[in-house]
Amino acid sequence: MFLNVSGDQYSQAAAQAVQADISDEFQPFLRPNQYSYFTSSTRAVAKAEELATGRKSDLGVVYKVYDYVTKNVTYDYDKAANVQSGYVPNVDDTLSTGKGICFDYAALMTAMLRSQRIPCELIVGYAGEAYHAWIAAHCTDTGKVVNIEFDGDKWTLMDPTFAASGDRADPNVIGDGENYNPVYYY
Repeated sequence: MFLNVSGDQYSQAAAQAVQADISDEFQPFLRPNQYSYFTSSTRAVAKAEELATGRKSDLGVVYKVYDYVTKNVTYDYDKAANVQSGYVPNVDDTLSTGKGICFDYAALMTAMLRSQRIPCELIVGYAGEAYHAWIAAHCTDTGKVVNIEFDGDKWTLMDPTFAASGDRADPNVIGDGENYNPVYYY
């Protein structure tokens, strides 16, 4: 529990550790949350259903959603320069404007994949020195797919934000994935 001490300053007043026994490790990554919120009437869910139609595997759905997002959402440099602490993505806004920052890309893909019953983690941490958001999906046919990019033959380490820019990110940042340092999993 936090108490407001002044303006936007808070002090922790109480804390409690909770042990949760989860019988299915994927359940938390199948549901909407504050950062990738969706309902059955969300436009992003309808788009995901459209993209999933005819796909015979989870991996096929992941590829179609990934391909759609990276080709139809562009990086919003103005938003990136002005984003405030506490920003929460809106997946339908990202879908309709076709613009977003890394958190928007990750939230949209997370909502779309989860709505298709594909467990997806929205991960926030660092890519090199940059505070960043990306995803990891778990496909029943292949296992975990991390930092998704598909070159037509294989999945490699990358993420939708960098892939959507139309070129490859700095290999010194992406590398072999060692420069990705997750802090939070949503």
